[in-house]
Amino acid sequence: MKTIRKIAIHALAIWFAALAVNAVAQTYPARQIRWVVSYPPGGGTDFLARTVGNQIAKQISQSVVIDNRPGGAGVIASETVARSPGDGYTVFTGDNGTLVYNAALFKKIPYAPLNDFAPVGLMARFPLILLANNDAPFANAQALIEQIKRNPAKLSYASPGVGSPHHLAMELFKQRAGLFVVHVPYRGSAGAIQDLISGQIPLFVADSAAALPMIRAKKLKPVAVFSKNRVAALPDTPTFVELGYRDVEAYGWQGLVAPAGTPKDVVAKLNTEMVKAIQAPEIAGKLVEFGLELTPSTPDEMGAYLASETKLWHQLIKERGLTLD
Repeated sequence: MKTIRKIAIHALAIWFAALAVNAVAQTYPARQIRWVVSYPPGGGTDFLARTVGNQIAKQISQSVVIDNRPGGAGVIASETVARSPGDGYTVFTGDNGTLVYNAALFKKIPYAPLNDFAPVGLMARFPLILLANNDAPFANAQALIEQIKRNPAKLSYASPGVGSPHHLAMELFKQRAGLFVVHVPYRGSAGAIQDLISGQIPLFVADSAAALPMIRAKKLKPVAVFSKNRVAALPDTPTFVELGYRDVEAYGWQGLVAPAGTPKDVVAKLNTEMVKAIQAPEIAGKLVEFGLELTPSTPDEMGAYLASETKLWHQLIKERGLTLD
């Protein structure tokens, strides 16, 4: 009898828990949503969050407040969200660094990227572009590669920082091509772009948001892109895949996640509203003009992408001996 009673109590507990989850899902969202961003206001990640967040707020008739928590290579923001309640009222822009690279670049981080978050869906990505000074002594990408082969370690390239998607994209190319180019890390893109224009450095890996205005103004020239296909805004610029390096594909991507334990119905609602917002014509136009490629996905698709990205980049980081410690 005691066993039967225990089973009955357990079954009732499960039933009441299911009712509670269902009630939350049916009334969600009933209040303001906090959207955490691991970068300062004014950057590309912040622009994406604010643009999409404002549209979601209109769709759900609730406020979506951007909470900028920069610092620590995204660790501060990531830990904040990982420790937040899984109720759908805290979401986070996860990217290459916070959800993939950090676990390999640091000896220890206070969150588990694949366990502490529930994927909501991929949102968009920045194509990565190898830029050169207009007076660079090579006519195209193939000529540059030949120059590097003839003069290993004589050329250098800049990135916005160690462990950035830009840095790791070039390290991937160097590994696959068997080339040696010296890395010169900067603190952000602005200083690197100025030094590239003035000829202080020969090459810079930039994301599309930073690169396209300089290219359109004819201040810098694109050499190649790390995308699988050519970038629409740069139809004459080849991909590294076209140049014969089939496995060289990289982006600065952005996805939306919630704390682990967020009910599936709530995650589904967040995904529906996120995709709807990104695909709204006026929002899509703003994002594309800014330099983003739109990649809205399902939660499952984002989860699979995270797994494949983790496998690729953790192996590369280990092989190249890269660290942020």
